[in-house]
Amino acid sequence: MSRDLPKKLLLVAVVVALIIAFWVFNLGHYLTLAYVKDSAGTLKSIYAGHRVLVILVYFIVYVLTTSLSLPGAAVLTLAGGALFGLAVGTLVVSFASSIGATLACFVSRFVLRDWVEKKFGEKTAKINEGIRKEGAFYLFTLRLIPVFPFWMINLVMGLTSIPLRQFYWVSQLGMLAGTVVYVNAGRELAKLESLRGILSPGLLISFALIGILPIAAKRTIALYRRRTGAIEG
Repeated sequence: MSRDLPKKLLLVAVVVALIIAFWVFNLGHYLTLAYVKDSAGTLKSIYAGHRVLVILVYFIVYVLTTSLSLPGAAVLTLAGGALFGLAVGTLVVSFASSIGATLACFVSRFVLRDWVEKKFGEKTAKINEGIRKEGAFYLFTLRLIPVFPFWMINLVMGLTSIPLRQFYWVSQLGMLAGTVVYVNAGRELAKLESLRGILSPGLLISFALIGILPIAAKRTIALYRRRTGAIEG
């Protein structure tokens, strides 16, 4: 029996208990666009009198939401823009979302990685080799292009060998553009009817190009070096 098994079971129990509490007590109601819009005036009044406390509570709620892979991060980001404005909202959301994502990645790694490697050792070895070479570039692209849900990226990357420190800073950098867009949209919260349309097709294409550019540049440089090396040889 693994020495970490009791710790893993305890961590799983805590995570499951928190997720169950979220659904049983209908806490998701507080993370809906309708609720945030209706409560915007009250929340702004509270923030005006207790700025540091409100930011701290918001930060903790955001970290918990993302680390537990619960729905509501997009609405929380809009709320951050509505309450704190663009500069402070972007700063708070950027760190809260990155820390929450890294915690989710850590939990996935701690609980499941050993089992996955034992079960699919040869396949995971090849994946980890690719992650070692270009993991940061792939993660950056995935963060910029919302093809896969962010929570899925957090959990899947936890099963790889990417260092948590690298996962954190690449995630923070890759999510920054989207964070700015959503926080800025939150400043016009009263005009929003749904989450659709915040990211326009043109904006998504721009994000895609930004995300693909580092990988393309690296591949181009590698190809150039191989060719020049062959010519010199």
